[in-house]
Parts: sequence; C-alpha cells; structure tokens
Amino acid sequence: MTRGDFEDAVRDALDEIPDELAAQMDNVVVLVEDDPPADDPDLLGVYDGVPLTERDDSWAMGALPDRITIFRRPTLAMCETRAEVVEEVLVTVVHEIAHHFGIDDERLHALGWG
Repeated sequence: MTRGDFEDAVRDALDEIPDELAAQMDNVVVLVEDDPPADDPDLLGVYDGVPLTERDDSWAMGALPDRITIFRRPTLAMCETRAEVVEEVLVTVVHEIAHHFGIDDERLHALGWG
C-alpha cells in the first residue's frame, strides 16, 4: 500500500468517528509517519498530548495541538491484505482518539479496542 493509500485509510477511519464525538475533539491533529520511534518498532500509533480529562482553564494558553500519529510500516507489516490494513488503521485511530478523551489502555482493552 502506498503512503497516499495509507493516508486515505486514515482519513476514512476519521470519517467513521461519529460527528458528536469528532466535535468534542479539541486542539488535536492526526499525522501519518512511516516509522515509529526506534525503541518501539512495532508501535502502530501514539497519542502525544494532554487528555481532555486532565486540562484546566490555563491549559489552552499557547498550547500546541495534541498529536495522534499513525505509523505506516508496522501496520503494513502485521497485515496481509488491504482490508486488514483498513481495519487495523480504524482500530488504531479509535484507540488513539480514546486516549485524547482520557481513556486508558486497560479500559480500551476491556472494550475490545486493544
């Protein structure tokens, strides 16, 4: 899958997020990178920011956007078909958005979004 096709899969996954939920996302950008950090080569995605549940009134002053990064190469390496890539991208995007809303890994696993 080309980088452009992968970016399209990420955009499609974002389009699957219900409008009511997407409207609650605040100061967050979603990026695609080819490779994760060298110390975690199997990482599919990462949320880097301050979850909404941890923000206070002083948070927004000069804050850079939170970042959700989806990593292309490890996703492609674990999937055998385009359909598997699309499904894994959706799961990863939902997982990282959940972190933006303050939902931790333990709860995500319990909900089936491991």
